[in-house]
Amino acid sequence: MSSEPLYFKSAAELGRMLRSRKLTSLALTQGYIDRLRSQGRELNAVVTLMEDTALEEAQRADADLRSGRSRGPLHGVPFGVKDLLATRGVPTTWGAEPYRNQVFDHDATVVRRLRDAGAVLLAKLAMVELAGGMGYDEADAAFTGPGITPWNRAYWSGGSSSGPGSAVAAGLVGFAIGSETSGSILTPSAYCGVTGLRPTYGLVSRHGAMALSWTLDKLGPMCRSAEDCGLVLAAIAGSDPEDATAVDRGFRWRRPAATRSRRLRVMVPKGCIEKVQTAVRDNFESSLRVLAPFADIEREVEWPDFPWGPCVGTIVDAEGAAAFLPLLESGEVAKLRCPADRIGGYNALLTPAVDYVQALRLRAPMKRAVNALFQRFDLVAAPTRANVASPLDKKFRNAYPDVNPGPALIAAGNLCGLPAVCLPNGFGENGLPTSMSFMGAAFSEALLLEVAYRLQQETQWHEQAPPAV
Repeated sequence: MSSEPLYFKSAAELGRMLRSRKLTSLALTQGYIDRLRSQGRELNAVVTLMEDTALEEAQRADADLRSGRSRGPLHGVPFGVKDLLATRGVPTTWGAEPYRNQVFDHDATVVRRLRDAGAVLLAKLAMVELAGGMGYDEADAAFTGPGITPWNRAYWSGGSSSGPGSAVAAGLVGFAIGSETSGSILTPSAYCGVTGLRPTYGLVSRHGAMALSWTLDKLGPMCRSAEDCGLVLAAIAGSDPEDATAVDRGFRWRRPAATRSRRLRVMVPKGCIEKVQTAVRDNFESSLRVLAPFADIEREVEWPDFPWGPCVGTIVDAEGAAAFLPLLESGEVAKLRCPADRIGGYNALLTPAVDYVQALRLRAPMKRAVNALFQRFDLVAAPTRANVASPLDKKFRNAYPDVNPGPALIAAGNLCGLPAVCLPNGFGENGLPTSMSFMGAAFSEALLLEVAYRLQQETQWHEQAPPAV
């Protein structure tokens, strides 16, 4: 139980070991705590270590399992959450200096549901301050310091779910919960070489989560495997009287059958592999070849022509400025770490109402256009990012000036409220992971996770561990 490979096992495998009594939650939890205290701090991945409560929860999990009372596949598995989720009696800092001592008297619904499933909460994990809502332009944008990918410590872990990405990749937690407004699950998952799931808008309650953009925000799992994402989603999905946007629709994970009864129809958008890094393109092509035995792939499909990026930017600016109006009016925004964040909110306050309303109105024709594509195709496949992780010492705009992300799939998916899964598919420059994504129609999580699961059964990129941890 003391060997390091244990901490890189999937949550599903850890759960099986716990239920078969090959492992105790207490020993596993203590091992993860030790790793969080050392390597988690080195990676700037940890805000608050919840050692006392985690050990108590682990002891209860073991007692239940000894008595034959299993709450499910996550019972006894330790996890961490992005520090925008409320946890009773523990600081919830939103990654920002003005909120460093903020404490709530309740748990977020996602936290409560995972604890009800028997999972053990280890830590509040680092994030970009205010989830990036003030317009950060560099990696050093949280009072915990820049998030670091464990694959190469001169490079960023991605934002704004920086801590969850680093912690899962470095074997510091069994799984984690991140959030996405426009790329904040997919990007750190890609840069850290883990599997991330952005659920359909409304599938997971956001009660107790910091609001950046109430028409875009989503919570989802960041894990070692697609199977893990399915197990976690099953525990957290569903309606919630505390969140009017949460739909009355759950999720159940089932391992896919060995073969499919019908071939999948997969589209690759035109331009999505132009001006990307060579390894990103090559690894994406290799992944498509693995997909080919059970999918018909159509390339160069025209993506609907809308101002995806400007629309999501306008909405985040307007809703983020409203969410953080007290911070802006008080002048406390000057305490933020990233210089761009200290002024970005004031610029957002000047967003014209007509621009915000027009951006909201455009979402209806955007959804119709994308839904029309899903009448012809089951999934969209594309590289998650055009490049590997950005260097810590450069502003984002200067990191990879020659790449072009192509169609704005992350912005489009978030504007349309659609689910996506990303998974590691190889390595590129400087030993950093590359990633590919699948996006589907609303509530197509089961299909997305099935495809990711099938690829991971054939490739095993998700089983790789960083060399330095």
